[in-house]
Amino acid sequence: MSSNERKKCPVGGKGIGGQAVIEGVMMRGRTLYAMAVRGENGEIKIEKTPLKKRVSKLWNVPLIRGCVAFVDSLVIGMKIIGRSAEMAGMEDIEYDRDSKFERWLEDKVGDKLTDYVIGISVVISIVMSIALFMVLPTIIGGWVNTLFGSHARVRAVIEGLVRIAIFLGYILLVSQMKDIKRVFMYHGAEHKTINCFESYDELTVENVKKHTRLHKRCGTSFLVLVMLVSMFVFFFVNTNVLYLRIISRILLVPVIAGISYELIKWAGSHDNWLVNLVSAPGIALQHITTKEPDDDMIECAIASLKAVLEEEPDEDYEQNKNTDADS
Repeated sequence: MSSNERKKCPVGGKGIGGQAVIEGVMMRGRTLYAMAVRGENGEIKIEKTPLKKRVSKLWNVPLIRGCVAFVDSLVIGMKIIGRSAEMAGMEDIEYDRDSKFERWLEDKVGDKLTDYVIGISVVISIVMSIALFMVLPTIIGGWVNTLFGSHARVRAVIEGLVRIAIFLGYILLVSQMKDIKRVFMYHGAEHKTINCFESYDELTVENVKKHTRLHKRCGTSFLVLVMLVSMFVFFFVNTNVLYLRIISRILLVPVIAGISYELIKWAGSHDNWLVNLVSAPGIALQHITTKEPDDDMIECAIASLKAVLEEEPDEDYEQNKNTDADS
């Protein structure tokens, strides 16, 4: 099939998402996710995990589904990061299995110990994120407002700018870590592979390398939208009482997450100037959170995606893929 005759991928993509993990990539379909991790011996290890079905229709209601998806992504993210470290042979921390506390936990919760640890980790992560990106900017915004005597609406803008500054500073700081740089390279491999797949190109290393490492449905774009949406919402929800401002910021986190999810979902299913405008900040930040991968990393991303496609065959892709690597 020539490039002119090639069928275009639906604007909303093909239902594939992903995440970079330790020395590998996770690809997520509709019914399962698959991890491909390069082990110590250089071989790629693949592990498939079915996704839990959402029983209640309530989880598909707009705004609510955004909060559910956010928490779901955090839980899966915690699981696969730890599991990928084990698969890569990096899990060398030994725990004292003979301690009384360890035996007590195992007696009480049994095989669910890992699930409880992940649940606690997710709660701690959410609390720390709210404290860092919601509460702290609110306090700093109040200090600046008191110092310069600005209007309450201006205070909300200052608060939003402080929030964005903290977020960007955090990203820039962690991006300097050696291990994080490799994760960002795998992140680039994930995006390039999905873009190759959505362009109906055959999944080969050479084909994947030709595609961009940027993708507008990335989780990075979601986080940027959270920052921008929070600035807009808090502009209209304001009070001069500090503790009430802090409480309102915390209570509105699910609303902001829900709105941001709907925006990125809309952006992923449309293609026009407004979508490009909304997506621009997230795309810009991806120049930091993704890096050009090497061939080994791309191989992991391809293996992960193919593992998903084995369980969820895409006939449209098979019929329309371009097998000419030079086109």
